[in-house]
Amino acid sequence: MHAPIIITGAAGFIGMHLAQALLARGEQVVGLDNLNDYYDPALKEARLAQLQAHPAFAFEHVDVTNQQALTALLVQLRPRRIVHLAAQVGVRHSITHPHAFIDANLMGFLNVLEVARHLQGEGAFEHLVYASSSSVYGANSKIPFAVEDRVDAPVSLYGASKRANELMALVYARQFRIAATGLRFFTVYGPWGRPDMAAFKFTRAILVGESIDVYNHGQLQRDFTYIDDVVAAVLVVLDRPAPAVEGVPHALYNIGNQQPEPLLRFIEVLAQGLGCTPMMNLLPMQAGDMPTTYADTTPLQRDFGWRSTTTIDQGLPRFVAWYRGYYAV
Repeated sequence: MHAPIIITGAAGFIGMHLAQALLARGEQVVGLDNLNDYYDPALKEARLAQLQAHPAFAFEHVDVTNQQALTALLVQLRPRRIVHLAAQVGVRHSITHPHAFIDANLMGFLNVLEVARHLQGEGAFEHLVYASSSSVYGANSKIPFAVEDRVDAPVSLYGASKRANELMALVYARQFRIAATGLRFFTVYGPWGRPDMAAFKFTRAILVGESIDVYNHGQLQRDFTYIDDVVAAVLVVLDRPAPAVEGVPHALYNIGNQQPEPLLRFIEVLAQGLGCTPMMNLLPMQAGDMPTTYADTTPLQRDFGWRSTTTIDQGLPRFVAWYRGYYAV
C-alpha cells in the first residue's frame, strides 16, 4: 500500500473537497479532525460521511494540539506528504477567543512541524503543504497583494497567527530541510462551505427574511475564490515539493481569483440566484476587517500553470443549489 496522504482538518470545507479530489485520483487518504463546535458539528459529520463512503479514506478523531496522539499516529502511518488545513479560523472570532487561535494555530502547527522533522530524519518525508491566509496582508494598501510584499502589519490575531506559521515553516525548512509550501487562501466559497462565511450567512438570512449585516456600508471588496479552483491549486503544489531558494526549500503562493468583487455585487448575484430581495443592515467597518483583498497569483501561474477560472456568476449559483438541496429549502 502506498503511504497515505494526511489531511488535517479533513472535516472542514477545503479539507473535504481536497480529500475527494485525492481519492478520485487513486490516493490513500487519512483525514484528521477534532470536530470542534466553532460551527455546527453536524455539517462536519455530513462532510465526513461523504468521504467515509470511499474505501481508500480513513478518519482519525485527533486534535493537532494533542502532541502525543498526533505524533503516535503519524509515526505509525509514515506519510510522505501532509496537507495541514486544521486551524482556528475567523477574523472576528479571534477578537473574542484569542487563546483558541494561539493553541490551534501556533501549538498545533508546531506539533505538525515536529512530526515532519521526525519523519524527515527517517528519510520518509517529502512535502508539507499548509494553509496560510490573505489575512497576513493586514493593513497593506498596495494592491494586488503579492507574496513579496511586507506582511508585518496584521489587523487581526488570526492574520498574525498565520504569518507566524509561515515564519515557523521557514525556520524548519532552513534548519531541518523540511520542504514546505504555504498557501495564502483568499475568501474561499462554494458547496459545503463554512457557515461563518459571507455566502452561507447571507443565504441563510435572506431565505428566512432576515436582514444581513453589511460592514463598511458595503464598501468592501473581496477576491472570492471558488472551491474547485482552490483544490486544483493545492493538488498541483502538493505534487511538486517547494523548490529551494538560496538553499531553503520553502515557498509561498497566493490562491485567489485575481478579481476582487465589490461586496454589494456579490450580494446582488447571490440574491438573484436565490430569487429574493435582500434587506441590508449597513454598518461601519468592523475591527479586524480589511477593506480590499486582491491576490496577485502570477507566481502560481508561472511555476505551475494554474489560474482560477470560476467567476462568482458561475460559482454562487452552484453554492445556492447545494444549500437548497442540503437544507431542503
